[in-house]
Amino acid sequence: MIVEYIKKLKPQAVIIDSIQVIFDPGISSSPGSVSQVRECAGVLTQLAKTTDTSIFIIGHVTKEGALAGPRVLEHIVDTVLYFEGDRFAIYRILRAVKNRFGSTNEIGVFEMGAHGLSEVKNPSEIFLSERPNNVSGTIVTSVLEGTRPLLVEIQSLVSRSSFGYARRRAQGFDFNRLSLLVAVLEKRMGLALEAEDIFVNVAGGIKIEDPAADLAVCAVIASSFREQVVMPQAVVLGEVGLSGEIRSISQVLTRINEAQKLGFKHCILPKNSCRNLKTANSGIEIIGVSTLKEALDIILGLSVKK
Repeated sequence: MIVEYIKKLKPQAVIIDSIQVIFDPGISSSPGSVSQVRECAGVLTQLAKTTDTSIFIIGHVTKEGALAGPRVLEHIVDTVLYFEGDRFAIYRILRAVKNRFGSTNEIGVFEMGAHGLSEVKNPSEIFLSERPNNVSGTIVTSVLEGTRPLLVEIQSLVSRSSFGYARRRAQGFDFNRLSLLVAVLEKRMGLALEAEDIFVNVAGGIKIEDPAADLAVCAVIASSFREQVVMPQAVVLGEVGLSGEIRSISQVLTRINEAQKLGFKHCILPKNSCRNLKTANSGIEIIGVSTLKEALDIILGLSVKK
């Protein structure tokens, strides 16, 4: 019946809410089963191609946030759109994931208001608008979401554990990656973190997976642990290896330009990435580092520089 209505009305767009509740009478299984979801999605895909109709298929998600149902559903459609955001936050992120010709992971940032969603023109400025000054445990990094650079604030709180078992919590950052970076700080930097509770938060409700944020996470943990304030006009970039080396990152010039537009004066990044810079940025100081120790000495030392 849905197919017949679409052919009769010929709309520009159709929203199926949701793929788990519709069914094909020709299939004996119940709605929501693997066979029903696969066949119904296939019929809708062919219908979209033959009628030039854009069809949005809404699907359930698992507790981990992955698309529920058969994996073939992700490959049938052109792209998968994830609508993310904390339920109590005013900002929502629309993430487009396309794996057919390589991952794009493009995002759009929207603000939830009284009249619905409105586009956020400059997400970096919004994410940094409430950043505190002269406080330890806060730093800014630049992450790539597809081809879009975003400046985000990373916060950390390190405090003595009262229960004999140190807790590790991360909001917006991968927990396993956090555990690895804490181990590197303990082994390579000699920080006594085994009895410290460590909490890391990415402000604004955004979730980041870019390894370029590794150095910023290490720096913000060290800043909170040592109670040293990092200069607010510094952006920190770099992937941290298990030996404490700072590895190069991609799209360096794009990240630097975004930081320069928002008035940042210092950019700490891997030394190997500095060699690939073809354009000199006179408005921002580029500082290359090769080891974690060198990076932390510079980052935490920037608090006393003018």
